[in-house]
Amino acid sequence: MEELLASPGIGVPEAAPVAISERRDARAAAIEIAAASYAAATDDAEVSVREDAAAGKPVLVWGNSSGSVEWRFAIEQAGFYEIWLDYLPTAEGYNTIIRGVAIDGDYPYAESERLELSRYWMDSRYPYNKDTLGNEVRAAQVEEAGWRTQALANYEASPSPLRFYLTAGEHRLRLDGVQQPVTLGAIAIVPAAELPAYADYVREAAPAEAAAQPTAIVVEGEAFRYKSQVGIQKQALQEAEVTPDGAGRIAYNAMGGDRWQNAGQWLEWEVEVPEDGWYELDMKYKQSYIGGANVYRTLYIDGYIPFREAASYKFPYSRGFAVHTLQDGNGQPYRFYLEAGIRQLRLVADASPVRRAVLALHEMLAELRKLDNDIRVLTGDYGKYGGGNADTNRTWELERYMPDIHSRMQHAMDGLRLITDYLEGLNQSETDLTTSIKLSLVTLEDMLANVEKLPNRLSELAAIQSSIGTWISTADTQPLLIDSLALRTPDTATPLRTAGALQRWGHAALSLARSFVQPYTAEPLEGEKAITVWVQRGRDYVDLLQELITQDFTPRTGIHVNISLMPNPNVLILGNAAGNQPDAALGIAMESPVDFAMRGAAADLSKLKGYSEIQTRFHPGMMRTYQYGGGTYGLPELQNFLVFFYRTDLFRQYGLEPPDTWEDVYKLLPTLQENGKTLYYPAKEFAPFFYQAGVDFYAADGMSTRLGEEAAVAPFEQWLQLFRRYYLPLEVPAFFNHFRFGDIPAGIADFSTYIQLVAAAPDIAGHWAIAPLPGTRQRNGEVARWAQQPSTAAMIMANSSKQDEAWQFLDWWTSTETQLRYADQIESFLGVEYRWNSANLEAFGQSWWPQEHLTAIKEQLRWTKNIPLVPGYYYLGREMDFAWNRVLLDGMPEKEALEKAALSMRREMQRKQEEFGLGADDDLRLPQIDQPFEWGSE
Repeated sequence: MEELLASPGIGVPEAAPVAISERRDARAAAIEIAAASYAAATDDAEVSVREDAAAGKPVLVWGNSSGSVEWRFAIEQAGFYEIWLDYLPTAEGYNTIIRGVAIDGDYPYAESERLELSRYWMDSRYPYNKDTLGNEVRAAQVEEAGWRTQALANYEASPSPLRFYLTAGEHRLRLDGVQQPVTLGAIAIVPAAELPAYADYVREAAPAEAAAQPTAIVVEGEAFRYKSQVGIQKQALQEAEVTPDGAGRIAYNAMGGDRWQNAGQWLEWEVEVPEDGWYELDMKYKQSYIGGANVYRTLYIDGYIPFREAASYKFPYSRGFAVHTLQDGNGQPYRFYLEAGIRQLRLVADASPVRRAVLALHEMLAELRKLDNDIRVLTGDYGKYGGGNADTNRTWELERYMPDIHSRMQHAMDGLRLITDYLEGLNQSETDLTTSIKLSLVTLEDMLANVEKLPNRLSELAAIQSSIGTWISTADTQPLLIDSLALRTPDTATPLRTAGALQRWGHAALSLARSFVQPYTAEPLEGEKAITVWVQRGRDYVDLLQELITQDFTPRTGIHVNISLMPNPNVLILGNAAGNQPDAALGIAMESPVDFAMRGAAADLSKLKGYSEIQTRFHPGMMRTYQYGGGTYGLPELQNFLVFFYRTDLFRQYGLEPPDTWEDVYKLLPTLQENGKTLYYPAKEFAPFFYQAGVDFYAADGMSTRLGEEAAVAPFEQWLQLFRRYYLPLEVPAFFNHFRFGDIPAGIADFSTYIQLVAAAPDIAGHWAIAPLPGTRQRNGEVARWAQQPSTAAMIMANSSKQDEAWQFLDWWTSTETQLRYADQIESFLGVEYRWNSANLEAFGQSWWPQEHLTAIKEQLRWTKNIPLVPGYYYLGREMDFAWNRVLLDGMPEKEALEKAALSMRREMQRKQEEFGLGADDDLRLPQIDQPFEWGSE
């Protein structure tokens, strides 16, 4: 532990400082390997060699993200080396290029398993366009194509390029595909060198008499030139002295914040320097995202870190905006010698100062988990995640069976104290993380005072692990919000300003006054062909939709569309009751169309022209949700899905394969549990077991429930036995965190978890995969994987006088062309975490998915079977929830609990049928799905 916290970082040996000119010429002394001259490639790596005019030589085209490619080279002198790549991004979509680097068949350290190659993103236009109200509308992000050169680096480990120790002689370098295709031109093995100290930089950078005329150049933070990821976004702030002022309208006037927080993400600005000379750099920033903690950035000027102190530079915690001059520990500003012309300033998010503490926390957390698991094995308590089952009245004599219990707890506590001291020394204050650790230490000290009581306090020990685990996920994030930068000569005052209390109050008063006079909705377009659409989504989504309507839909059809934000779904209900409803609504809950249809308030889309063709865009099993009494009252927009997530590294370590059936799940659970792991299943997800057993929840006419039938008992028991017999956790507040840290290395989760892993878990990229849900083998040998697939909906109101025009709009909106265009642009605006998972099957298949993930998702989507909606449908989820609680918490027998649920369901269905005027002879004609969907027929 002490060694870990004292270590200088990964691949950063001591070395003599090297002059700037020598650093810039280092590539000339490198060993250069032509990428096209590779020695070997695995079969799953799609590689080819072609001539490239821009590179002026043959290049290696790596057309996928799988497999490995290997090169051979010789080193004359042993030592530390950096690896530089000349590469051309050829990926579609918006994900970063990632490769692993192995030397002589092995990864030299964990950080070499996933190294990112930057892509250069920029606004397609700047300044932004404005809407009719004067609000700025984000521009699409575009990639500037071209060859790039980059040293392999990992800013969680070190601000300098990673270093690889190579002995004299022959070596093999292997790149392993992790994410995105790429074209490679050359690989350079460059001797490593240490950055010069600031004093050496000043002596060497320029003649002492060199000086510039007094000047100050301000660059707005949002006026960046390039960024490394599309998800690094601008923010619109209404604050005093934040420039430019939006004057009550949306103006994107700051950059980054919590959208610029992951190690390695960078922003680059261009500054035109009027003449050669010395300059100082000011930044106006806000850094209030991580309570009490510093964040760090590494500064590059024209592609190089100017001196050692510019790496891992500290930005102190700041509740509001602060103006900060880059300076040394004594408050003396750093000076940068710049030549006249366009200069590039790049700031890279750098987590290396806190990374060693995070690694140490992982180590301590692993010790606590091992201690927890050993006690549970001894006492037979498998209720780590809820529902403890140990005998609380027994005296365990824990010290007799675990004689090292005192030393183990003391070691963990000493480690946590050391981490706390390190972090508080680093930040010069107490932080939210250290406060949490200190509270955990109080509990651990109390436990240590009476270890015999530990078996009865395991829930507290689990809570400590959960608390520390939650904080670990944010401990090395580095969020920083930039308003503006200023480059100025040393004798010039900074032009950057922050607001005082009077200015803030005055700005707040002005904003309040504007709210009474400024319009917030555009004047509606009038005319026979103008329709009104309410959308229950955020402003960015609505702005893009309005832009596409203006560019495409209205010119095609002559129909104008008035788009309005709908912040609350109740607005639609109240508007319909008051006779002030829109013509169509988007982004609503999937239950809403049939809810409205039961009350005669939704239009039957199946009666409109072209319906038979339009409905083929969607999965028949998903359309069940929108069909009622023989009609169709909505169309799906976005879809969700459930898949099986698993950690490939841990499954490989334990000799496991992803399960194909539930029997396979039961077989792998003992191995996981023997190693202190478990599997996650969303506790209230009951539908798969019933559908895979061939049991529907309602009769075909929709007038009665089938929960009371004998056939429903077996799937109900199968669902609950996951928790009673196999001890799966009853509740997991954050499966993503447990999966990321490896204590729950497998589980069933949805699309949101997928996006979290892609966007927020770069540390396990390449170490997880997805598979279809475990299923039930049928008599014909096929594995049935039936499950629900939630969606958001679009509908037309029954009282609309412009149903034909609204139907043309929905036809356009749900078309493959529009969905693909919208999906591409919204992901461009906001990043991969805002992926538009279209319910249009053709658009879904053409979106940016890794092929292996797309294959798994498409297999699962074949088995989509949503629960149809009938009068009283809402009681199904409620009663199954009650039945789950009665069995697992109250100990009621499964059959009795299911009978209670069936009785309540029958009563509520009958009550609602009477309310809607339905009799025993009515037939709601529920769509029947008994065969999986076949791709290619869409």
